[in-house]
Amino acid sequence: MRSRTLTRSDIAESIQRQVGLSKSESSDFIEDIVEEMSAALASGESVKISGFGSFVLSQKAERMGRNPKTGIEAKIQARKVLTFKASQSLKDDIAEAS
Repeated sequence: MRSRTLTRSDIAESIQRQVGLSKSESSDFIEDIVEEMSAALASGESVKISGFGSFVLSQKAERMGRNPKTGIEAKIQARKVLTFKASQSLKDDIAEAS
C-alpha cells in the first residue's frame, strides 16, 4: 500500500482537468470550500458531505488525567474536539479498495 497525501493542489489540479477551470480558479474554488467549512465549524455547526461523511464539533468536559511517563495526575482542561464520521458509502468504497 502506498503512502501518499492528497493535497489541496492535487484536488485543484483534478478540478482543472475535469471541469476545465483555470488553475487559479480551481485553487480559489477549493479555498472557498475550505473557508466555508471552517467558518461553519467555528460557529458550532456540523458539516455533512453526502456520500463522504460528517465533521462534528463536540465539547469535552474538564477531567483528571495521568501523565503516562510519570504517573502524576493532572487536570485536563475542557476543550472542543473535531471528529469525523465516514458515511457508509465511503466505508464501502474503502473496503472494496482493500
